[in-house]
Amino acid sequence: MAKQGVLAVVSGFSGAGKGTVMKALMEKYDNYSLSISATTRDPRPGEEHGREYFFVSEAEFERMIASDALIEYTRYVNHYYGTPRAYVESQMAEGRDVILEIEIQGALNIRKKFPEAVLIFVVPPTIEELKRRLLGRGTETPEVIEKRLKRAYEESDGMELYDYIVVNDTVDECVERLHGIICAQHEKTAVNGELIARMKKELKEMTEQ
Repeated sequence: MAKQGVLAVVSGFSGAGKGTVMKALMEKYDNYSLSISATTRDPRPGEEHGREYFFVSEAEFERMIASDALIEYTRYVNHYYGTPRAYVESQMAEGRDVILEIEIQGALNIRKKFPEAVLIFVVPPTIEELKRRLLGRGTETPEVIEKRLKRAYEESDGMELYDYIVVNDTVDECVERLHGIICAQHEKTAVNGELIARMKKELKEMTEQ
């Protein structure tokens, strides 16, 4: 039987480069499964249904909420985002480490349902760099960028609730930091599980003598 996979929840300010880092992590290491979220926003140029996101209507998303088909969901900048339950649980059962790239409210909801999950928050080196990256996308209006910066300020209040804060200065370095954290979590989970099982077994045997 395969060992249970680790659930790693990665969040960060919009424009911090989470998507680029996750793509590089998946390309370098083959033990990860990147969870695909459902969303009601429109695809950006180059995005495909079933690859970056499952793009669904608001009515369809609300049906998923009603049927408990999501392990978390939230509404962000006028759109729904959520994580399908079946994919995450099946991948972890097969021993693969699942990466959830979601915003802060969803991450904290995941922690309630999966206490063993490791929460990682990705930040840019500076806030000036964050603004530069948002402008560099060339896909959003100044008004939307302003909303995202205000949202980042609001999200900064929850950063201390994460297990790790990782600075995305260069993609390669950030990938290695993330991989190291997840590997350490895997070892901790496995060692703790084995230790707990052994202690329970020995206590049971001792008390039954």
